[in-house]
Amino acid sequence: MDQPKIERMLRLMQLLSSNVNYTLDELSSRLELSKRTLFRYIDTFKSAGFVVQRVGEGTYKLTTLDKELTDISQLVYFSEEEAVVVSHLIENLEGTNALKAGLRQKLAAVYDSTSFADYIDNKGKAELVEALAKAIKEKRQVELISYASAHSGENKDYLIEPYKFTKDYVDVIAFDARDMKSKTFKISRMGEVRLLDGWRHESSHEERPIDAFRMSGSPIEHVRLSLTLRAKNLLSEEYPVTGVQITQEKRSWYWEGDVNSLEGVGRFVLGLPDEVNVEEGSLLKEWLQQKGALVQEKFRQAPHSQ
Repeated sequence: MDQPKIERMLRLMQLLSSNVNYTLDELSSRLELSKRTLFRYIDTFKSAGFVVQRVGEGTYKLTTLDKELTDISQLVYFSEEEAVVVSHLIENLEGTNALKAGLRQKLAAVYDSTSFADYIDNKGKAELVEALAKAIKEKRQVELISYASAHSGENKDYLIEPYKFTKDYVDVIAFDARDMKSKTFKISRMGEVRLLDGWRHESSHEERPIDAFRMSGSPIEHVRLSLTLRAKNLLSEEYPVTGVQITQEKRSWYWEGDVNSLEGVGRFVLGLPDEVNVEEGSLLKEWLQQKGALVQEKFRQAPHSQ
């Protein structure tokens, strides 16, 4: 099986098992595949032991009959970035590569007999992840005790309905039952997780896409960057999914796409100011100017004392 086909099949599995119900027309548009090819891939899934159920007019979902497996999303949820890495032979990656570690964790999460503590270094974090995983599997609300909020700068308690982990179990995506909207919570900021009763707002759970710079949320701006060869190589190495989005014109390289946050792409540009130019993205340019002014002020040398 060629690498692009593997990538498309992984992305189809991810979409069919996500919290969003996609129609065949939407899948065909997102993956740039014909409906005939979609059905051929679906037949492949069926032959591998999965069940594809019709849940609405032209809408399908992927499930499993194997009781030894956890929720299907734990098995087949690959981000687009991970799908690209898989299709480019992940066994050749360095052992310390975070993406490879993330894939290993997902495989471990397939089996109920495998403890999260086996592949999460921090014991306290492992206990939090195990509790959240139980809540996701059993569709239960949880109370986050003493969560260190970045916005208020204080420890707060939250009533949430967790429904998906991000890569490497760094965050959990959950519905805030008090603010009535989906948010991303960092596991490192959690003090305690207390399991409660069942979900009450499942229909309001939203898919939060991850952009090429691993930032979740909804697109806020379309960005186009021009890159030197060195910047192009560093970009595709640090953020592998950008590799398939980079184009070349003569001796220049370009990355173009939507971003969910200015921080991810902004940090990359700030790290290579002489080798990256922002050709499109007025919000990004303004953000960079503000950060540049802060850096200049912070490191401005004080006048020498007489």
